[in-house]
Amino acid sequence: MHASLPVLYSFRRCPYAMRARLAIAVSGIRCELREVVLRAKPPALLRVSPKGTVPVLVDTEGIVVEQSLDIMMWALRRNDPENWLTPEQRNLPSMLDLVAECDGAFKRHLDRYKYPQRYDCETGESWRDAAVDWLQSLETRLKSDAYLFGARPALADMAVAPFVRQFAHVDVEWFEQQPWPRLWQWLQTWKQSALFASVMNKYPAWQDGNPEQVFPLPQQAG
Repeated sequence: MHASLPVLYSFRRCPYAMRARLAIAVSGIRCELREVVLRAKPPALLRVSPKGTVPVLVDTEGIVVEQSLDIMMWALRRNDPENWLTPEQRNLPSMLDLVAECDGAFKRHLDRYKYPQRYDCETGESWRDAAVDWLQSLETRLKSDAYLFGARPALADMAVAPFVRQFAHVDVEWFEQQPWPRLWQWLQTWKQSALFASVMNKYPAWQDGNPEQVFPLPQQAG
């Protein structure tokens, strides 16, 4: 028996889940959103994805998609009304290369900057400083256009922005003082967008037997 809607296991503040929700929302593909409390993961999530991390998408055929970027591609390959997969400048492989940089070294630096105690670090400042060159490279990309690959947002912007947001929020005052006016404006434009607001609605933690929570809401789609 097939499910009537794809199911997305998500956690509101997780940047990986955030990027998945952004792509699903812009695609307008309706799914059932199940908000997960990470300290009390529902058995239904662990059955489909024993690793227990979010986001996880289960499509109507029962196929499990466990990586956030794969969920973005899943949604956008079905409907890409704002052409996120076809940037004004360069191409999809170029965007995926930038996302890989974000998910690799930058994410490692971000984790140790935000949570130094988890990694036996006295402070996170050295890890913050290690991320500066990559953030400066984003500033350089934004010199000629408002977005990373042209004058309109594309997949790379939406995949990277949740992580830059998390980095900036560790010490907003420090971030604002850096010589990155274009990066700051890019981040603020994204945070103030209707799309961002639409994927940051708060939902109660999902439990088996709860009523179905459809996402995106009708006024959010598209």
